[in-house]
Amino acid sequence: MSAAPAEAAQEANVNAPADNALAQEMLAPTHWENTEDTDNSDTDSALGDDAASSTASINSSILQYRTINGRTYHAERGEAQYWASNDNQASEALDIIHHTATLIMNGKLHFAPIEAPSKVLDIGTGTGIWAMDLGDEFPEAEVIGTDISPIQPSWVPPNVKFEIEDFTLDWTFPPNSADFVHMRFLYGSVPDWYALYERAFQVTKPGGWIESHEGDPMGCSDDGSLKDGSAIAEWGKFFHEGGRKLGRVFSPLPDNLQEKGLKAAGFVDIQSKTIKVPVGDWPQEERLKEIGRFTTMSILSDVEGHISFMATLLEGWSREQVVLYCAQLRKELRARKPAHAYYLQRIVWGRKPAEGETATST
Repeated sequence: MSAAPAEAAQEANVNAPADNALAQEMLAPTHWENTEDTDNSDTDSALGDDAASSTASINSSILQYRTINGRTYHAERGEAQYWASNDNQASEALDIIHHTATLIMNGKLHFAPIEAPSKVLDIGTGTGIWAMDLGDEFPEAEVIGTDISPIQPSWVPPNVKFEIEDFTLDWTFPPNSADFVHMRFLYGSVPDWYALYERAFQVTKPGGWIESHEGDPMGCSDDGSLKDGSAIAEWGKFFHEGGRKLGRVFSPLPDNLQEKGLKAAGFVDIQSKTIKVPVGDWPQEERLKEIGRFTTMSILSDVEGHISFMATLLEGWSREQVVLYCAQLRKELRARKPAHAYYLQRIVWGRKPAEGETATST
């Protein structure tokens, strides 16, 4: 089977998610008890092993985490909820995801045309790696990363700092104070996307920019190689079902919530790119192959940390059932002849009108 047609699509921007004929209902957890032995005889070992809003001092309540299947997760405070683990293993996965994102963007940290910003906000900063890289790019700028979990390093560039902030509540930053507001992969933690972008609009300076990166965890393939009943096909369903039960969308792409939210908030000059991100090293082009390898690595590095919240708390799976599913997913991701799978990522950026400018979107 030739991969050329699918590979060409990988490089193209698309306007909407590809039609995915896979079943939308999750398989029962007992399905994974009947899968084949998960030895690595037909796998590629080159992919490696699994590796109320406050900016005050970190108090004991912030440091209280809940434990699921031996992994720590953010303890709910107010409206703050997050589905992924916040321990060291999860942090390593986040840093791999950041590297993958820079590969997708050809080494860039942003598409918004910012020049010499004086203040930058990174909302949902995670490990803070993007904020630190941007601080290096703009050493004269003050870069502030916010998150609900204090998992960022202590040693950072002198122009970078981190604050505990729940972006679902009123932000503590003054109006019209930021030249650039950046947010990436907030899916599953946003109760109201329109309110999120409205808060960002309020803190952005007239003439300043916002950039929003989101993805759709549902896997796709253009050649039918991604099959129903496979662990890769089931991966996105954890997030689909979890989002439905949490009331928090895991994919803002189908409803175009990023562009709609930016426009409703008042941003103009809105632009977007929708990108097919390969999973695995099946593409022929070396750059796409490398992106696929790191995408796979980011999943393999923390499979259980990504799904335990949804599978255990929301779907009622036992720890043993989670382990069996994860073993099958690892086997499929390491297969020598993997499915030609990809997921969609959308990057949207826009500008706050300058003073006196009419707020009409282009």
